[in-house]
Amino acid sequence: MANITLKEVAHSYRGESQDDADFALKKLDLTWRDGGAYALLGPSGCGKTTLLNIISGLLIPTRGQVLFDDQDVTRLPTEKRNIAQIFQFPVIYDTMTVFENLAFPLKNRGRTRAEIEPRVIELAKMLGLENDLYSRASNLTADAKQKISLGRGLIRKSVNAILFDEPLTVIDPHLKWQLRSQLKALHKKFGFTMIYVTHDQTEALTFADEVIVMYGGAIVQIGTPEDLFERPAHTFVGYFIGSPGMNVLPCTLAGSKARIDGFEIELGRTYRESGSRKTEIGIRPEYLGLNPPGGEGLPVKILKIDDIGRHKIARVALNGCQLNVIMTESAELTGDMGSLVIDPAHANIYIDEHLVEGSAP
Repeated sequence: MANITLKEVAHSYRGESQDDADFALKKLDLTWRDGGAYALLGPSGCGKTTLLNIISGLLIPTRGQVLFDDQDVTRLPTEKRNIAQIFQFPVIYDTMTVFENLAFPLKNRGRTRAEIEPRVIELAKMLGLENDLYSRASNLTADAKQKISLGRGLIRKSVNAILFDEPLTVIDPHLKWQLRSQLKALHKKFGFTMIYVTHDQTEALTFADEVIVMYGGAIVQIGTPEDLFERPAHTFVGYFIGSPGMNVLPCTLAGSKARIDGFEIELGRTYRESGSRKTEIGIRPEYLGLNPPGGEGLPVKILKIDDIGRHKIARVALNGCQLNVIMTESAELTGDMGSLVIDPAHANIYIDEHLVEGSAP
């Protein structure tokens, strides 16, 4: 296993260019620690698979270096990097049994039957494949085939890293949680460096110790799931993480107050005025509340209330601004008006889409 370092890496599928718009992956510097569990999270086309393929050697970056520990592997082919890569769709041999598929990476490297058999049986049990070990892969479901593909990537103990490119796409939704839990257990047991690409925030936040959020070919935040939820460094992170995502509203600043569409909110922290730059306040639906009309809070119109079982989501309008509010299942409101309560301790201020810190008043 190894620390993986990217130094000023950037990639353009059109080749070297002076136009930043030509780069699918903007310049970045990043280090993954040996033994960590990481997720690359972002929408389709944000550059996460490009980045994964540069690490694996399937792509040579237009600029920069890839280091495994102190070794420059930028132009080293995939087979020389000692990594395992698991793709979106199963990569297995249908004519082989489950045992033969799992054993193949070890057999191909000259391991003996005595070394291979206990490892295969151990991994098959962890993946729930022990009852199918001697069945042909062609007879199995898509779920089981992807488990085999995962097992083939996990079977070797000495890999530098295991790279996952949206590996649960073909898995039935009710099995995804089980497989994510199994991957976490395997990570804790064997200590592999794991890098997991996904556009699904639930997969990223439940799998990874640290999440790298990508947008438009660039990294916009690196942090723990708690960091991404509580202190999104960019408005995109606020939109993308959470269900529903963070409410982001235009505002102006005046000392420790934010003005939204004629209403003032006391923030408890002082901010410099932003001048002509784009200024916004972000607050998650979980940190808003609704009182009956005339009560404490800002007057809002209730547009819609959705009951999703665990809680209710209210869509409200504060003059020209619309927000989502998460309410308890037992909360009851009558009529189409209410009073919006904002928790200032969980309000974030953004200038030109980037988080800014206030100071004590």
